Amino acid sequence: MCRPDHYDVVYEINPWMSVERTPDTSRAWDQWHALHDALSQLPGVAVELIPQVRGCPDMVFTANAGLVRGAKAVLARFRHPERGVEEPHYRSWLEGQGLEVVEPPLGMSFEGEGDALFAGGALVTGYYQRSDARASAFLTDELGCLTLSLCLVDARWYHLDTCFLPLGGGVVAYYPGAMDGYAERVIERNFEAIRVPEDDAARFACNAVVIDRHVVMPAGCDETAATLEGRGYSVVCVDTSEFIKAGGSCKCLTLHLDHPPMA
Repeated sequence: MCRPDHYDVVYEINPWMSVERTPDTSRAWDQWHALHDALSQLPGVAVELIPQVRGCPDMVFTANAGLVRGAKAVLARFRHPERGVEEPHYRSWLEGQGLEVVEPPLGMSFEGEGDALFAGGALVTGYYQRSDARASAFLTDELGCLTLSLCLVDARWYHLDTCFLPLGGGVVAYYPGAMDGYAERVIERNFEAIRVPEDDAARFACNAVVIDRHVVMPAGCDETAATLEGRGYSVVCVDTSEFIKAGGSCKCLTLHLDHPPMA
C-alpha cells in the first residue's frame, strides 16, 4: 500500500475523475487508515508500504504497479503519461524487495494487477480500456500460465479489478455490463459466477480485497455483501468514497505480493 501523502485529483483520465470535485484529503487519510487497519487485522497478512512521491497523485493505487508471481514482477507500462511517471518508483521498490523485474515491450500498455487477476488456476486479463490485448500473450510467456482475456467495453469500469472479483476456489463475482458478450461467456464457462447488480458495481463492489474467506470491500454495496455473507464469506465494508473520486477503491489501493509461482 501507499500512504496518501500527495493524493489528489489534478487531471482527468477516467470518467470518475473531475478536477472540479477533488477529494477531501483529511477524510481520505481516515479512509486509507481504516482500510489499512482492516487488512492488517486479517490472519497472516502483513502490509508493506511504498512512499508516495510528490507529482504522482495516483501512486496510492498500487494495484497498477505491476503483477507479482513468485520471485518475478512484471512492471506496469501505463497508457497515460500522467501515470507513467510512477513506473521508475515502482521498479525501484520492487527490486528492493528482491524481485526480478521485467518490463513489457515498448509500445505495449499493461496496467498491472488492475488488469490481471489470478482466478481458478488461470490468469484473467482485461484489455481495451487501459491494457493492450497483446499484453495477455506477453504475460503467458513470462509467467507460463493459462490466460483468459476479457474485453472491457464501458469506460466507467476501465480496469478489470473494477468489475471482476476472484473469490477463490473457482468462484468469481463480476458485473456483465462492463464487458462484451464473449467475455461474459468466458466467465460463465470457466467459473462459478456471481453477477453483481449495476448499482453495486457503480459503488465498486468488485474492487475488493480477498484473503482466504475474508473480503474487504467498499461500503454501500449491500446486496453484494449480503450475497457473499450468505455464501460463508466474512465481509468487512470500508468507506472509500474519497478514492472513488479518482476511480479506485479497496483493491486499487493494494498490490498482492505473495502469489505463488506457477506449478
